[in-house]
Amino acid sequence: MNLISKKQIIIVISAIMLFPLFSSPAYANNIIYEKYQDKRITLKHANTPIKSIFASITSQTGLKFIFEESVLEKVKNISIDIKNGTLNGVLDEISKQTGLVFRQNDNTIAVSMGTIQQQTVQVASRQTGKISGTILDISNEPLIGVSVTIKGTTKGTITDEDGKFHLEVPENDILVFSYIGYETQEVSVKGKSAINLTLIENLNDLNEVVVIGYGTQRKGDITSSVASVKSENFTKGAVKDVGQLIQGKVAGLAISNPNGDPTGGTQIQLRGNNSIGGANTNPLILIDGIPGSLSTVAPEDVESIDVLKDGSAAAIYGTRGTNGVILITTKRAQGAQINTVEYNGYISTSKIANKLDMLSASEFRELYPTEDHGGDTDWLDEITRTPLTHVHNLSLQGGTASTNYIANINYTSQEGIMKKSDSETFQGRIQVSHRMFDDKLQLRFGILGKKNQFASTNNAGSWNGYTYRQATLHNPTDPVRNADGSWYENVNKFEYENPLARLYECYGNVKNTDIRFNGSIIYNPIKDLTLSAVMSYNRQNRNHGYSETRNHISALRDGLAGWSSVGAYTQMEKLVELTAQYNKQINVHKFSVLGGYSYNETDFEDMYFSNYGFQDDYMGGWHNIGAGSALKNGLADASSTKKTSNLIGFFGRATYSYMDKYLLMASLRYEGASQLWGTDNEWGAFPSVSLGWRITQEAFMKDQNILDDLKLRIGYGVTGSQPSNGFMGTAMVKYGGYAYVNGKWVKTVVPASNANPDLKWEEKKETNIGIDFTALKGRFSGAIDVYNREVDGLLFEYAVPTPPNLYPKTWANGGKLQNRGMELLLSGIPLMSKDFEWNTTVTFSTNSNKLKSLSGSVFKTEYDYFDTGTAEYSGQVTGSHRVQVGEKIGNFYGFKVVDVDDEGKWIYLDRDGNRVPYDDFTHAPEDKHMIGNGVPTWYGGWNNSFRYKSFDLNITMRGAFGFQIINAARMNYENTKNSRVENRLKSVTDKVFGKTQLSKSVEPEFNSYYIENGDYWKIDNITLGYTFNNIGKYIKSLRVYGSVLNALTITGYKGIDPELEINGLTPGYDSRDRYPTVRSFTLGVGVKF
Repeated sequence: MNLISKKQIIIVISAIMLFPLFSSPAYANNIIYEKYQDKRITLKHANTPIKSIFASITSQTGLKFIFEESVLEKVKNISIDIKNGTLNGVLDEISKQTGLVFRQNDNTIAVSMGTIQQQTVQVASRQTGKISGTILDISNEPLIGVSVTIKGTTKGTITDEDGKFHLEVPENDILVFSYIGYETQEVSVKGKSAINLTLIENLNDLNEVVVIGYGTQRKGDITSSVASVKSENFTKGAVKDVGQLIQGKVAGLAISNPNGDPTGGTQIQLRGNNSIGGANTNPLILIDGIPGSLSTVAPEDVESIDVLKDGSAAAIYGTRGTNGVILITTKRAQGAQINTVEYNGYISTSKIANKLDMLSASEFRELYPTEDHGGDTDWLDEITRTPLTHVHNLSLQGGTASTNYIANINYTSQEGIMKKSDSETFQGRIQVSHRMFDDKLQLRFGILGKKNQFASTNNAGSWNGYTYRQATLHNPTDPVRNADGSWYENVNKFEYENPLARLYECYGNVKNTDIRFNGSIIYNPIKDLTLSAVMSYNRQNRNHGYSETRNHISALRDGLAGWSSVGAYTQMEKLVELTAQYNKQINVHKFSVLGGYSYNETDFEDMYFSNYGFQDDYMGGWHNIGAGSALKNGLADASSTKKTSNLIGFFGRATYSYMDKYLLMASLRYEGASQLWGTDNEWGAFPSVSLGWRITQEAFMKDQNILDDLKLRIGYGVTGSQPSNGFMGTAMVKYGGYAYVNGKWVKTVVPASNANPDLKWEEKKETNIGIDFTALKGRFSGAIDVYNREVDGLLFEYAVPTPPNLYPKTWANGGKLQNRGMELLLSGIPLMSKDFEWNTTVTFSTNSNKLKSLSGSVFKTEYDYFDTGTAEYSGQVTGSHRVQVGEKIGNFYGFKVVDVDDEGKWIYLDRDGNRVPYDDFTHAPEDKHMIGNGVPTWYGGWNNSFRYKSFDLNITMRGAFGFQIINAARMNYENTKNSRVENRLKSVTDKVFGKTQLSKSVEPEFNSYYIENGDYWKIDNITLGYTFNNIGKYIKSLRVYGSVLNALTITGYKGIDPELEINGLTPGYDSRDRYPTVRSFTLGVGVKF
C-alpha cells in the first residue's frame, strides 16, 4: 500500500527539520525549571552591578546564585525595571543585556558566560589546589549542569556537557555536589586532585508531579487512588499501541491483547464490569486533556500515563468517569534548551504463538479413508506468511527562553501473520508554546495529523476471522485448486469454504484520516491565580469499500454474480474548557481552589450502499458500485444517519493541607447531556471527597528510620454513566414495511421506542481506602487499596405490554451491581551499585462482582435473570451465559456432564442433582446449570529491569487466575458426529473421562466437558539492549536492542491462547472465528543527537 508518496514524506520532514533554524535564539539559552515560575519578582535598578541584582532576586525567591568572579568581572552594570515578573522573564531580560546563561538546579542557579565553559575560580585567601573531575549518573551517563560549590560559600561552577568540572579550592575545604532529582553529596578535597562521582537518584521524591483531573498535584498531596507510570518504566521494545506501554504495571487495570490483527487494539477494563449493556463501559481516555483513544498518538510520543482509579479522583469528570480515567501526557519541550533530535525505529517479524493440533492429511486418511480427496494441504500454512513490520519515529525539540516546540513524525508499516492483513500509518504532531508579558501569558498550540489504511477481507472491517475457522476445519486432503486451475470448492455443503479462495476472491480497503487541533491560553493576572482556556477540534473520516467477485463462494451459492459495498463516516468533536485556579500558602496552611466550565459537542454522519449482480469483476466492484443489477431491480441497500450530541459541565475542586500532614480534597461536577433529552433528568450532580493523613509527619514517627513516608487515604465519589445511545427516554419512530394505500405501495412509519421521562444516569458510588508508603530512602515503595463500588439505576430494556405502550420494550433504570476488590503495588530496588542495578515491581488485584437486582420500583423483569451470548456447534446456536440476580457477571449456563457410560454416551446431572444417562435426558432448559465463569478472580504482574554497565534487560510478566474458558474448538473438532468431511483435533480419539472414546451417536452440544481452567502466566516482553554514549561529536547516545513480545505462555488451557476479550457480558468464550495471537521478534535502535 502507498499511503503517501515519497515526495510528501520529504516535504514534511524537511519542514520540521528547518523549523529550529527559524526559531533559534539570538542569545544563549537558559535552563529554568517551572517549579519557581509562580514566584513573582519586582526589580527597579539603574546602572547597578549584577551581583546586587542577584542579591535582590535571592531575597525575593530564596534562590541562590553560584558564579565565578572572573565571569561577573566582565559584565557591565545594567538597568532593569520589572514589576511582578516571573523568574524566567527576569533572567531572560538579564541574559539579553549581559549574555549570561543561567542553569537551575533545584534552589540553585549557576551563572556562566555564553555557552557553558569551564573556568578556574581563584580563591586567594588560603592556599588552593586545582580540583577536576567527572560527574555521572548510575547508568554512566554524564550529568550536565551539576552544581559544584565550596561549602559555605557561593563560589563554584557547574559541569559541562561531558559532566566535567574544574575548580580551585582551599586544600581543607569541602565540595558540595547537587543536582535536581539526585541526592546531594559532600566530599572533602584534602589530599585530592581529582574527584569523580556517581550521583544517586533521589528515589523518595514526594515533590514529583502527578497529572490529575484538570491539573497536576504533588505526589505527596494525593488523597485518591491514582497510579502513575513514567516513560522510563514503559514496556520496552515493539508495542501495538499506548495501552501496551503499561500492561501489567497498574494494579486493577486489565489490559488484554486477544488477537494478532495489526489493525486491532488492546482492550482495557478498570476494576471490573460496571454495566449490563445500556451504558458505555470503556475508561475515559484523555490525551493532554483532550478526549482520544489508545491509538490516537504513537507510543514513542508519550511521556507519562496517569490512571484515576477511584470515584474520588474520577468524579470531576462526572458522567464520563465511572469506568476510570486514563490521562496520557505527550512529550513536550522542557523550557528553553539546545535543539535536540531523537530517532527511534525497529523492524520485527512474527509467527503464530500457538496452533491447534489438527489432523494432518495422512492422519485424516487413516481415520476417514472414504473422505480422501487426494490432496495434502496445510490450510493454515496456505493463509499465513512470514510478515515484516517496520516503525520509524523522529522527534525534534528546542526553542528560546520564551518560545519552544516539539515535533514528532511516525511511520508504521505492519504486515499481519495472515495474508491480506496489512496496515500502514503515517502521523505527525507539533506542539508550540510561547510566553509573553513577563511570562504572565502563555499560548500553546498543537496539531496532530494521522492517515491510516488497511486491507479489508470483510465488509467494512479488517481481516475476517471466519477465514481462520475455515482453515482449521477444512479437510487436509482437499486440494487448493482443481486441475483446470479453478478453486476446489464444495458449494453444496453449508459453512464449508475454501479459505484461500475466500481471501483472494474478495478485495477491499479502509482509509482513516484524523486531524486534531488544540490550543490553550494560560494567564496569570496576579500572583497565585491562573486562568486558562482550552479549545480543541477533532475531525475523523473513514472511507471503506469491499467487493466479492463472481467466483466468491457467496456468489456461487447465492447466485449474486458478485457483491460490493461502499461507505463512509465523518465525526467531528469540539471541546471548550475554561478554568480558574487559585493556589495559596500561608505558613503551614496550603490550599487551592479550582472552578471550571466544559462544553463538548459531537457530530456524526455516515452513509452505506451495497449492490450486486455485476456483469464482470473488472467493470464492477465498489469503485463502480452502480453497475450492479440489484440497483435497477430495487434490491440494493442504502442507508445514512446523522447524530448530534453534547455534554455541558460545571465543576469545582478544593484542596487543603495542614503542615503537609493532614490533607483534604473535595470536588463537584454538575453535568447535562443530550442523551437524556426529553427526560426530567438531563442534569446530574457528582460529588467527591477524600482525606489523607501522612502518619510519618507525626512526632511519634520521627525517631524511626525505616519508613520515609506513610500515608493513609480514604475517599468517596459519585460518577455517572451516559446511555450508550441518544434519546433513549424519548418516543421515536422509524420506517417500517410497505402498505398499500390508495392504489400505491407506500413506506410506513412505526414506533421505535417508548417515552420514559424518568430515565436518568447510571450512578456509581465508590468508597476507597488506601495506604501509600516509601521506605529505606526510597529504595522500596508501594500502595494498597480496597474499594467497594455500587452501581445504582442500571439501564435495562424492559418488556412492557402493548397497548397501552406503542412499542414492546422500554429503556429504564432499575438494577443494582456491586464490585469489590483489593489492589497491591510493590516496587523496589533490591540491588544497586555503580555497575549493576535491579528494579522490580509487583502488582496484584482482585475483583468480585454481583448483580444485586434487575428490577426497579416501576419497571420489573418477569424473571430474575436473562440469557446472553452464543455457543455454536455444527451449525446450531445456543445461549452460553446467564446474568442472574445474586450471581457474578460472566457465568456460563449449560448442561452439566459428570461421566460417560460404557458406550461413550454422556451422563448428565439434571435440575435435581440426579445422574441421568444420555438416552433418557430430555435436554430441557430447566436442566441447565451454572458451569463456570469467564471473569478472572485475580490478576498479577511482575516487571523487572536489570542494568549491568551499559547493558539493560527488561522482562515483563503478567497473569490472570480463577476463571474458566468455553473451548469452542474442542466442542466442534472433538465431536465424532460431525460430517466426516471436516477436519478434527488429534484429541478426537482420546478417551473421555479416561474411559472410552465419545460415541458417534452423540449429538454435538455445549456442555461442561468443553469448559477448561483458563489460568495463565505470560512472559510478555523480554528486551535486551546496549547503550553507547558520546559517539563522536553529534551523537549523544545510541541504544540497540532486541526483544521478544509474547515470549511464553504457561497454562493448562488446550486452546491457542487463554487471553480473551474481557469486556461485556460474555467473557471466557473462545470463538472459532479469530485472528490468532502471535509471537514477535524485534531489532531496534534509538539515537539521541
